[in-house]
Amino acid sequence: MRALLSVSDKTGIVEFAQALHGLGVKLLSTGGTAKLLADKGLPVTEVAEVTNFPEMLDGRVKTLHPKVHGGLLARRELPEHMAALKEHGIETIDLLVVNLYPFEATVAKAGCTLADAIENIDIGGPAMVRSAAKNWKDVGVVTDAGQYEAVIAELKASGKLSDKLRFALSVAAFNRIAQYDGAISDYLSSVTLEEDKLSESYVPALNLFPGQSNGRFIKVQDLRYGENSHQQAALYRDLYPAPGSLVTGVQLQGKELSYNNIADADAAWECVKSFEAPACVIVKHANPCGVAVGKDAHEAYAKAFQTDPTSAFGGIIAFNRTVDKAAAEAVVKQFVEVLMAPDFTAEALEIFKPKVNVRLMKIAMPKGGASAWDQGRNAMDAKRVGSGLLLQTADNHELALADLKVVTVKQPTPDELQDLLFAWKVAKYVKSNAIVFCKNGMTMGVGAGQMSRLDSARIASIKAEAAKLSLQGTVVASDAFFPFRDGLDVVVDAGATCVAQPGGSMRDQEVIDAANERGVAMVFTGVRHFRH
Repeated sequence: MRALLSVSDKTGIVEFAQALHGLGVKLLSTGGTAKLLADKGLPVTEVAEVTNFPEMLDGRVKTLHPKVHGGLLARRELPEHMAALKEHGIETIDLLVVNLYPFEATVAKAGCTLADAIENIDIGGPAMVRSAAKNWKDVGVVTDAGQYEAVIAELKASGKLSDKLRFALSVAAFNRIAQYDGAISDYLSSVTLEEDKLSESYVPALNLFPGQSNGRFIKVQDLRYGENSHQQAALYRDLYPAPGSLVTGVQLQGKELSYNNIADADAAWECVKSFEAPACVIVKHANPCGVAVGKDAHEAYAKAFQTDPTSAFGGIIAFNRTVDKAAAEAVVKQFVEVLMAPDFTAEALEIFKPKVNVRLMKIAMPKGGASAWDQGRNAMDAKRVGSGLLLQTADNHELALADLKVVTVKQPTPDELQDLLFAWKVAKYVKSNAIVFCKNGMTMGVGAGQMSRLDSARIASIKAEAAKLSLQGTVVASDAFFPFRDGLDVVVDAGATCVAQPGGSMRDQEVIDAANERGVAMVFTGVRHFRH
């Protein structure tokens, strides 16, 4: 048995080669890998000795040769293939170990030059991987150090690789090539080439949206069904998921997550991550029905639940702090589908243990405060349309006090300003049209997803009344401008004393005049937060 080893990432390669040698496998290698193995005392033959042709062009050409690809591609069961190898003095290669030049890591570095990017496009590696993967019935192809252990285990057990493992390795190899080529395509089709600057130090400008978008997603699991029972579904994750994103979580207990569970859980998790203070978010049908901050997880939950106890039944709950005994004892009294947090105390886990169907998710929160949380959010939002894809940057705009423009005679109080920032943050995660009443770091009424902003305002008031919450002295956030004064009148009639809206309507002055007439404060944010 012969193995060809040619790796860019040398992690674990010496130990793997030592194990192969111990099993009687002959080792071939190239360049730096061959030198490393020889320095460790392993008997290794350089590919140049096999091909009788030296590595050339700064290593660009070293394995592109019939004595390499013939050894990988020959079908052992075909006499004519084996006769051709014999005629040309080619020996078979039974195991290929290759990982590719670090193109993705190179272009991810700030200031990456076009020359560096181009030089890190692997040619010989992918060509060998494709040859070996195509001939999987005869050749094992290893493209990741994580596969070393399984390969050695089978070789020790039976002296060869099983069809099942060779096929799995082949699939993984083709997946890796697809990922690699997709990354190259994304980068190169993002480059804005300035021909008069094509020096070795040239760092090209990159378009945010490449000429071709190549999604690279890994299947996490099949789901029982989709949004409805007659639909099929599966969950995929980004090839390189953002730290602190939903798909990086670990399910600690409970039933398998459903399609709707995952969609709602993502909405809750993205919302709760946006708060620095201890926060709780309760989501139902992709909309926050209760959001609050408090001195700890327990207080935040109590306030969030109070917003809309009816909708909270069977909801998805997310915390941005560890769930302790007090919070667990409060939550366990309600019917909850999914509970997410950065961690759970041992006491909290014991409290939920009898609730075997409750899905507990532990998701590591990115460290370092709000700026790090921002880094953990998805960089792009995508939405499928008929035979197409809409891509946009994520709505990560954060509103600061300095961004608020008071447009009325009445000025907001300091407490109202803090509640406005809270309400505005919540409104960003509510389906449009969104109207959110808040007071003292707690949602008091949420109107979501209506065709008319006026109806959202009315629904938010109705929700508060049903929850027996007074809206007197509340603040209101509207995710887009009030096109007429009627929506403002509804929220003021309900008890609001201060309103935040983007502004930008041709009737802004009419609405400002209405606010002055009603004696309430109004601020313009200058940005809107549509969420469809």
